[in-house]
Amino acid sequence: MAAERPADVEDPVGYFLQDMTYHGKTDRTRGAYERVLREFETFLGDPSRNPTGTAKSVDDASHRDCMAWIHTLRNRAVAPSTVATYASYLHRFYAYMAQVGVFDSNPMGLVMEEMDEKIDSNPARREVSVSQMRGFVRDIRHPLEHALVVTLLKTGMRVGELCNLDVRDLSLSVDTPVDGVSTRAALDGRGPSVYVSSEPSVGMVTNGETRTASNKRKRSTVVPVDDELETVLLRWLAVRPDSKSPAEPLFVGTSSGWGTRLTPDAVHHIVTSHATDVGWYRRGGDREENVTPHYFRHFFTTHLRDRTGDRGIVKYLRGDVAGDIIDTYTHNWGDRVRETYESNIYSLL
Repeated sequence: MAAERPADVEDPVGYFLQDMTYHGKTDRTRGAYERVLREFETFLGDPSRNPTGTAKSVDDASHRDCMAWIHTLRNRAVAPSTVATYASYLHRFYAYMAQVGVFDSNPMGLVMEEMDEKIDSNPARREVSVSQMRGFVRDIRHPLEHALVVTLLKTGMRVGELCNLDVRDLSLSVDTPVDGVSTRAALDGRGPSVYVSSEPSVGMVTNGETRTASNKRKRSTVVPVDDELETVLLRWLAVRPDSKSPAEPLFVGTSSGWGTRLTPDAVHHIVTSHATDVGWYRRGGDREENVTPHYFRHFFTTHLRDRTGDRGIVKYLRGDVAGDIIDTYTHNWGDRVRETYESNIYSLL
């Protein structure tokens, strides 16, 4: 079936919002996007405000139009974190519309690369030091739970991406003790590493198994596995229950749901249970004070970015960039990504 083109979609913003509903986004999230996108649409349609002096539709916007709108937000003294949030909404809109073939490109890509504002600038967010996190990790004794937490902290991946990992997505310095499973060709010559795919989504069959979680990467990413993470994963694989799934999930249940792929809810429960024990999580607390699987992604981003000073590599590892930018790091993976990662990743054990 041919992809819909801009001429076929009379209301691109409405099209996007409808797809958000289909993807299961809440009314609150959809409403937030709608307010921002309609404001941008009004800006473009006002010749006295946009750079070209002529009315434009969202599918005709250039990166300069997007930059001009961001500039108007700054001139209105909008808080930097709010500017970053609005920009992220616009970026997501264009990225999605380009991905499904309605738009030809994403004019917000370059704009996001040049922005200094950050969403995570709330000083109320709980700050956990590396030494405190080491103590937290040290007290987790169960091989599965220990492996889950260390993997999240060492890779910065999302909880759904963690749950979607298969044994084939892992390459270690020794053969993994799972008979009949070969690693992906994309990991050949990479050394110990993990492949985080952009493909899995809820309801889709991937590697012979229908998935219950979605990955949100713009493109698939190869993330290095350092000595600490390799040690933890080998310990887990030595006791990992056999799975009935043809996909051979990397992380499977060891109590209820024995041998079946873990779900994001299960991982969230594991993490928050341990966080509750040390006073880092309370029922009813907000995301700024509670330590959850998503907090580990924030921890990874903050500490690795501060240590490397290289926002591009951190974005690559997080799966936040696509196109030429990610290609640059893919082609220089060995002498840029791995060396930078191994020189700067924090020790947890």
